Parts: sequence; structure tokens; C-alpha cells
Amino acid sequence: MPSQTEVNEASAPRFEPAVSKRMKASAPRRLRRAFSLDDFEAAARRHLPKPIFDYVAGTAESGRSHSANLSDFAAIGFVPNSLRGHIGRSQKTVIFGKEYDRPFGIAPMGLSALAAYDGDVVLAQAAADCGTLAMMSATSLTSLERVAEQAQSRWFQAYFPGDEERVLGMTDRIARAGFDTLVITVDVAVNGNRETDLRNGFATPLKPTPKLAWQGATHPAWLLGTAFKTLRTHGMPHFENLDVDRGPPILARDLVRSFSGREQLRWDHVEAARARWKGNFVLKGVLSPKDAERARAIGCDGIIVSNHGGRQLDGAVSAISALPKVVEAAGDMTVMLDSGVRRGTDVLKALALGAQFVFVGRPMLYAAAVAGKPGVRYAMDILSAEIDRNMALLGIGDLSEMTRDLLVMPDTSRRSF
Repeated sequence: MPSQTEVNEASAPRFEPAVSKRMKASAPRRLRRAFSLDDFEAAARRHLPKPIFDYVAGTAESGRSHSANLSDFAAIGFVPNSLRGHIGRSQKTVIFGKEYDRPFGIAPMGLSALAAYDGDVVLAQAAADCGTLAMMSATSLTSLERVAEQAQSRWFQAYFPGDEERVLGMTDRIARAGFDTLVITVDVAVNGNRETDLRNGFATPLKPTPKLAWQGATHPAWLLGTAFKTLRTHGMPHFENLDVDRGPPILARDLVRSFSGREQLRWDHVEAARARWKGNFVLKGVLSPKDAERARAIGCDGIIVSNHGGRQLDGAVSAISALPKVVEAAGDMTVMLDSGVRRGTDVLKALALGAQFVFVGRPMLYAAAVAGKPGVRYAMDILSAEIDRNMALLGIGDLSEMTRDLLVMPDTSRRSF
């Protein structure tokens, strides 16, 4: 009779190392040469008009925080264990009492439906197909009610103004739609200084210009498959979820009310939302241990360590470098991470340093833009395959075995932030 370990290993989901023949066969035609998440960026650069691609890829100012997200992951080394003989490896992860097949989900990204047709629905449906989750963005062009109904999305990321009435009204709307996890982003008091958007003339509301028209005309796959298809099927996109009422169209002249007031958001507004919200309550954009302690004190269930993908304060420390001290201050809260995750090794490093789940942003939207839902599923399979291979090489069969003693941390004694 097989042992319980053998039974568990036999029943564990398997992800073939690297890109298996099965994965290659299922790859969308336009992504057949994509073998890593970085490859999706190159495909999206060809597919999207330059102002839209640059909006997704863009960073604040000189891009120092974005670069640190990548280099700080790369600076962490592994010390693998040998001859462990794991036949099967499991990536199952539990957060807030729910089990997911993968230790990563899709981060919230604004204007997803501008880059990919029905992008908010596509990302959520693909994540669900893969046994994980996608977090919906407040700056989306699809109503949160439709995404909740059609894609069974249950995590919503909100930008709240410093106005308790509006905070509570939006909290109630999110609850009525059926979301069970409310994520409040706290690192966007004002928008970051994204100079690439200024150079491209890209702003919200969008302003039609000859340059923008030329970019659309020279990218016919996006023009027909995303822009025209959206207008034909759903009409002019609106900012649907920034406030209780439907926001203005993307071509509106005035978005002042919809985007105003964030710089006035304070802890007492967050506490009011926490008291109102009955589900899981999470703060996103936490880099300071003191903020983690305050979040725990007001009853938050979780925090996401993040520097907004390097899109806000340029020079803010990377999420992975901030993670260990935030974990120490977090107590029994669920700690998650985004910003800079591009490889299976990055996922495992974050888990070893105390994160219980991670989120991946830009590459998933690139995949959706180029190949829709099949593209996103393919991207998630690539990342899962990397995690599986890395687990085998590290000598672990379960993510609970991914501990800090398997890492060599960089010498940060000379680093100053």
C-alpha cells in the first residue's frame, strides 16, 4: 500500500519543467516564441500603440524604484538542498481560508480594457481558469458589477478620497457587487511623475491628436481587435469604479472629482471603511514597518508590500528589500507582495522572506493585449512551470519548505535609501 506521502505526491498538480511540449502546443500563435514573462513585453510593444504601451510599461521619473525591484530580486542567492527525491511538487497556497492552485495572482492594473479587449474580464476569467485570482483595479473601464458577475472576481482594489461619505458609499457598492476582499491602495496621494506619458501626450482624459490617430492606424490589430471592438460592443469606455456613481468617459474634459481628494486620505478614513466592511480588509502599498503596525492595530486582515511597480515615488525602496522588516511588524496579518516579480525564482524568494502570496502585473496585461485569455493562461503556466523546476532544483516538494535558510541575502550595509 502506498504511503500518504506517495499519495499526496501523486495527486499534486504537476507543472512540467520550463515550457513543455504540452504548453508549446497550447500557446497562442502570436506567442509561440514567448518562453518567459519578459518575452510578453516585446510582443506587446509590437502590438500596442506606443502611448498605450508606454503607459503600461512606464515608471516614475528616472525609474530607480522600478530598476531596484528587479535588481534586488536578482541580488538574492539560493543555497539548494540536494538528493531530496521529491516526485511530485505542490504549489497550493491558502490565504484568507481559501486554497489556490498557485502562489501568485494578477495585480490590479488601470485602463486594462484600453490595452486588451475587455481586459478586466479577461484577466479575472483567466486567473479563475488557472485556479487563482485577479484583483480588479479602481481605474478600470469596466463596471465592477459586470466583472463580479461574469468573471467571479472577488478582490477589488480601491482608490479612496479623503471624504468619509464617499469612502463609505463606495465600500457599500463594492460589497453589494459580491466582492469579499477590499484592498485600499495607500501610496497614491497624487499620481507619480510619469514623464514618458507627458512626452507621448498621453493623459486621462485622452485627447485625440494626429499622433495618437497615426499610432492607432499603424497598429491595426489593436485598432480593430480592441478599440473598434470595444466601441461596437460596449460603447465609449467610462471610468466606472472611482466613485459611487458612474464616472466620466475616457474622452471627457473633466475628471477632477473622480480623481480628486486622495491626498486628504487619512487613517481615520481607513478605520471607517474597516468598520463598515465585513469581509477581508487589506492595505496595498505598505513599505514601512510602522504602517504595518498601524494597519494591524486598526484590524486589517492583510497588507501588500509594494512600491506600485516603480510608478509612484521614484527612489522608494523595492518591495522585496522592505519585506522582511514589514513581516516582523505584521504579526498575524496576511502579508503579500507585488512589484518586480518576473520569474519563478522571484516568487520563491518572496515566499522565503515571509510573503504568503505574490501578485504579478504588467506581463499578464501584455499577454492579454496580444492574445486575450489564452495568452494570460499561457503566461501563468510559464511562471508555474518555472516555480516547479526551481522547487525541484532547491530540493523542496511543498512551498512551506521554502524558508530563509535556502537564501543568501546581499550585503546591504553600504546601501542607503
